Amino acid sequence: MNRRSLLLAALLLVGGAAAYTVKPGDTLYSISRANGTTPEALMKLNNLSGTTLEVGQELRLPGQAAAPARPGLPAPLPADQLTPTPPTARIAGVNVTVPASLRMGEAFTVQLSGARAAQATVRFPSEIGEDVRQPNEVLKPIGAAGAYSVPGRVVLGKTTPVVFEVSVGGELVRGRIPVVGLDQPIQHLNLPPQVSGVLVDPGRKAEDALVEKAYARRTPQAWTRPFAPALKGASPTSSSFGQPRTYTAGGPVAYHFGTDYPARTGTPVLAVNDGTVVIAGRYPVRGGLVVIDHGAGVTSLYFHQSRVTAKVGQKVTRGQKIGEVGSTGLSAGPHLHLEIRVRGEGTNPAGWMNRLWPR
Repeated sequence: MNRRSLLLAALLLVGGAAAYTVKPGDTLYSISRANGTTPEALMKLNNLSGTTLEVGQELRLPGQAAAPARPGLPAPLPADQLTPTPPTARIAGVNVTVPASLRMGEAFTVQLSGARAAQATVRFPSEIGEDVRQPNEVLKPIGAAGAYSVPGRVVLGKTTPVVFEVSVGGELVRGRIPVVGLDQPIQHLNLPPQVSGVLVDPGRKAEDALVEKAYARRTPQAWTRPFAPALKGASPTSSSFGQPRTYTAGGPVAYHFGTDYPARTGTPVLAVNDGTVVIAGRYPVRGGLVVIDHGAGVTSLYFHQSRVTAKVGQKVTRGQKIGEVGSTGLSAGPHLHLEIRVRGEGTNPAGWMNRLWPR
């Protein structure tokens, strides 16, 4: 059975309602938001006495309703009226190419080519109701000479199709891309209080607000070369990305939004590509932190450094040293935690390595 068939088989009809299998990290709230309903409606439909869910539990979902239209934007079509997974399409003389399928947490691109490609706009209406920053944002393509791209990302926890819309000169094409999960077991770290205590540090709120400000930046693309590893000799792949984790015994399950690379304290940390340093310092949870804005809504983050050498406002190039590996913040041993985010949402760093764009 191929990836598309697996996805379609995961959605069964039970008495007029769809059946959903609970996955690691799911909550009643996140499932209800992703399916255009409310926790109360799910509880009533499934005769639940509380909000606690178990991995593998099947929930009945009410019939899927179309997402509400926003002023000035066309209303998304119901799922059964969407173009089924088009690898290519054409609209107003512009060729549109998307991946045939995606995995949870994967970055990808909508590729546009043709004389009018620069005039196109792209949106992802499936983000409406999801826990994402600026859902359904209108995005302008990046490129030149008739070849353009718009970066996209699949939110961790999402297994419903990504719905995209491309508009050119008053014409519109819609499509969907199936998504499959990562199927990783929950990792229980059970960190000691002297490490996990940073989770309740009074400075955490200000730290998170500073990072959110970096995610909101929309600057021109700064890189022209493929992305490169942040540590010399480090493997570009790791199973730690996207793993559901608990940090303390009985604590909430949260996804791991980056990849961990074990290394000796003092090992040079390198910029994965050209950009501008927008955060550089030491913070309660992320420890020694550098954040680089690469433009196009893409940011890279480097956690737990023992020493930060980059400065805010500094222009850095791919492979330039920005700090040194350490074990500061929420860390139990020396390593680099690397994140590459698209419009604030975590994507698998392995999908960027040695590529100008993911996929």
